[in-house]
Amino acid sequence: MFINLIGMDPSTLTGFTFFVVNMALLASALFFWLERDNVNPKWKTSLTVSGLVCFIAAVHYFYMRGSDGVETVAIRYIDWLITVPLLMIELYIVLLAVTKVSSSVFQKLLGYTTLMLVFGYLGESGAVAAINSTTGFVAGMLFWGLALREIWSGEAAEANAGSKNAAGHYAYDSLKKIVTFGWIIYPLGYALGYFGGGVNMDLVNQVYNLADFVNKILPGVIVWAAARTVSYTHLTLPTILLV
Repeated sequence: MFINLIGMDPSTLTGFTFFVVNMALLASALFFWLERDNVNPKWKTSLTVSGLVCFIAAVHYFYMRGSDGVETVAIRYIDWLITVPLLMIELYIVLLAVTKVSSSVFQKLLGYTTLMLVFGYLGESGAVAAINSTTGFVAGMLFWGLALREIWSGEAAEANAGSKNAAGHYAYDSLKKIVTFGWIIYPLGYALGYFGGGVNMDLVNQVYNLADFVNKILPGVIVWAAARTVSYTHLTLPTILLV
């Protein structure tokens, strides 16, 4: 009954996944915000951002639940254009918490991922005649590749390698794997939905919902785990050992 009241059809897999992800995002946002006071102060901002990512995504999922295909694409990309930069901020803050890093790292990651999303949207929506689903897909993958290069071997990777903080290494290495292996679910959904001889929006939404469940919640869990490790260590070891 509750699912019906908020406009989701529990009899369809797509409607069910919208509901489950919506509730999971709300619960995660609340959890991350409540845990802020239980971690080392250096990590509080990261947990705040994690909660924001989940809450903003949950709000957009609430509006996507009863939308048609065109509206869902637009709302989803609005969500991503807000939450993906926040995830890049989270990655940058993780580095700042444990080492010195140039603001150019954030600027590059923000630029690459924003262009990735812009071309993805243009490919899916058909808003620009010159950019079809194939062109948008290829361009989006190119900018995702540039972001991955920065994370794995660029200035961001060098900054992480120069840190001696174990919790920071764990958080950064885990987040870069999410951006690599977790984010690959998105182009998979794009390809399955648009390159199979027609547009299958149900399949696109199901795969995208799975991707958002993994890639919005898991980064926050990783940051929380790293922050708790630092907090517990801080209780038992001299501060100098945490530098």
